[in-house]
Amino acid sequence: MSPRDIIRHVLTGGRPPYVPWSMGFTREAREKLAAHYGRADIEAPLGNHLLKLGSDIGFFEAVDDCRVRDVFGVVWDRSVDQDIGNVEGHVLPEPTLDGYALPDPLDPRFFADIPEKIARFPDRFRVFQIGFSLYERAWTLRGMEHLAIDFLDHPRFVRELLRRIADYNIAQVRRALEFDIDAVYFGDDWGQQRGLQMGPVLWREFLLPELRRMYGEVRSAGKLVMIHSCGDVDELFDELIAAGVNCFNPFQPEVMDVWRLLPAYRGRLAFHGGLSTQRTLPFGTVDDVRDETQRLLTLGREGGYIFAPAHDVEGDVPLENMLAAIETVQAQGGWQAG
Repeated sequence: MSPRDIIRHVLTGGRPPYVPWSMGFTREAREKLAAHYGRADIEAPLGNHLLKLGSDIGFFEAVDDCRVRDVFGVVWDRSVDQDIGNVEGHVLPEPTLDGYALPDPLDPRFFADIPEKIARFPDRFRVFQIGFSLYERAWTLRGMEHLAIDFLDHPRFVRELLRRIADYNIAQVRRALEFDIDAVYFGDDWGQQRGLQMGPVLWREFLLPELRRMYGEVRSAGKLVMIHSCGDVDELFDELIAAGVNCFNPFQPEVMDVWRLLPAYRGRLAFHGGLSTQRTLPFGTVDDVRDETQRLLTLGREGGYIFAPAHDVEGDVPLENMLAAIETVQAQGGWQAG
């Protein structure tokens, strides 16, 4: 079976010949691995099974040496966080969309390199990514504190904003589906270390209807839905399954019981992630990383699991710990380096 076949098998409830993986790394962490492998492009030696397509958040325009502007007009200060950054100012200072035009969802820059990537890694599972796909896009435009107040004081505005963002995403999904892809991945953080940022009542009232529309567009085309939400959100899993989700990431062990949830949902929902990026990777020993990685692989042998760190690995993680996780998954029987 090819990596593409194995991921599809896992996401549709099958038992794979080995546990597949797809690991992400921040810029600083990737530089460490690049130096180790002696090559700038580390995708081949990593052997990731997912092929990430699209441009995710849409960072295309540099403002200066430490700031970038995304396609929605939000400026991000990267003087501290060099991978995403921190929002600077408010594109929507008032609870209204008057005078603001959403960007072109069919901007060719989101799709330009898809054929080349597929040709380079034809055996990988092809995932078109839409970052900041609803709630996060809304708060980056309006400001998190303002949006929290708007849920209660300006609900009509919030519904209009979320509807317009979902329409944008659906248009982009339809274009992506013209390529030979396997799934669409929606990134949208709803959780915090304990519970939902906006609580379950507001999540169901405002976000769930638009999520159903977006996920339904993908599922109606016969493709699979993968989502990302950091934080303690497992109370939503049954509703997400009903809305069409096939795979959940990042599966953080700090905020949810991964050892209970994976067996409980196997066959209904797959998981991608699980290796602690808050504790084990940055602060554990090499043996700690190997042991936790092996426990997760053992847990995932029956299916429903794609191994990964719970988030992109940060630059403060020792190289030896990164390699311990990579080498452990690659040592599984049945996998052959491409």
